[in-house]
Amino acid sequence: MSFALLRADRLKVERFVTGNRVVLLRSGVEYFPALERAIDSAQQEVWLETYIFADDPTGRRIGEALARAARRGVRVRVLVDGWGAKFYLTSALERLMREAGVDLLKYRPEVAAWQFRSHRLRRLHRKLVHVDHRLAFVGGINVIDDMNTPGHKPPRIDFAVSVEGPLLPAIAQTMQRVWALVQLVQLGASQLPLFPERGRAEGAGEQTAKFIIRDNLRHRRDIEQAYLAAIRGAKREILIANSYFFPGITFRRELVEAAARGVTVTLILQAKVEYVLLHFASRAMYGQLLQAGVVIQEYHRSMLHAKVAVVDDRWATVGSSNIDPYSLLVAREANVVVRDRTFAMELKRDLVAIIEQGSQRVIHQDWQGRSRLYKAAIWIAYGIVRVAMGVLGYGGNEWFAKRSDVEATGG
Repeated sequence: MSFALLRADRLKVERFVTGNRVVLLRSGVEYFPALERAIDSAQQEVWLETYIFADDPTGRRIGEALARAARRGVRVRVLVDGWGAKFYLTSALERLMREAGVDLLKYRPEVAAWQFRSHRLRRLHRKLVHVDHRLAFVGGINVIDDMNTPGHKPPRIDFAVSVEGPLLPAIAQTMQRVWALVQLVQLGASQLPLFPERGRAEGAGEQTAKFIIRDNLRHRRDIEQAYLAAIRGAKREILIANSYFFPGITFRRELVEAAARGVTVTLILQAKVEYVLLHFASRAMYGQLLQAGVVIQEYHRSMLHAKVAVVDDRWATVGSSNIDPYSLLVAREANVVVRDRTFAMELKRDLVAIIEQGSQRVIHQDWQGRSRLYKAAIWIAYGIVRVAMGVLGYGGNEWFAKRSDVEATGG
């Protein structure tokens, strides 16, 4: 494909389009019934991408719906990340779908720990579905039960959206492209074009939105740039909920500058320890943000898996991308950005409820007075992550400040 065509395709993906209907879905309790109904109504094709496809009650429910669709003649394609498949997708559930006629592929299945290579961090982390080119789902919800959170009784907090309207062709196009790419790499051939044409979809609502992805070729920083543009344009409020928050220097600087010009900046972050190293390393930047006036709310009640934001009650995003080196530098991700006051206010109400019902504010003075042992754990973790990312060739100086630079602001 020529450079001009690549550039044109990039512009198509990035622009806002009107006439969409975007509906917020809260965790699996709303998402999975909507997904199952969509699969059961499919007449021609179902495409599904996910990082995790678990063999639990929810995974079985969706797997059986996909199998039913395939048996009645619907073309069903499921693409699962190789890492997620290794630990969650059992041979029994895989066999159930394959025997019904579901086409199932695994993205980068080479995950042997003793054969580690940096490129194997490039995982398929996005969660996408489209059905008959009429309905799509985008978000952060894996095919796994909300209650599948070892050690935590309340359900996981997460978000997705259903999409109808002119945004659909971009979603279908990127899913077809990645499927064809995986087939070419693993099978040497694909019945689908690597650079598919983008179709058209009729208007379905009144919302303005755009679909953005992060990959390792044409759209390396699209999601990060969308966040930065919204933060730079914020006039009143920035509200971000993110499960793995470890932004680069530019992102942190923009948050600090927004707070300095009077914008209320609130971060809702995960308090539960899931990945110990990243948990402690990410705390190294708390001091800098707190001193600048950024409000940090740590969610304690259950697992927070959300990757969403609202700016000035008019701009909102829902997707799979965390704000950390893995999502913004390495993995394939997908978000929807919505410019619609009604949608943004709906998401904001949910985020305010999360703060009120299960979050605890981090107080700057208390943070400064934390124990020496805790401070040591933070900086050891920060140093390990910094060295690891440097060795792997990701991040560079953009992602990691010197310890002295962060400590100077109370880190």
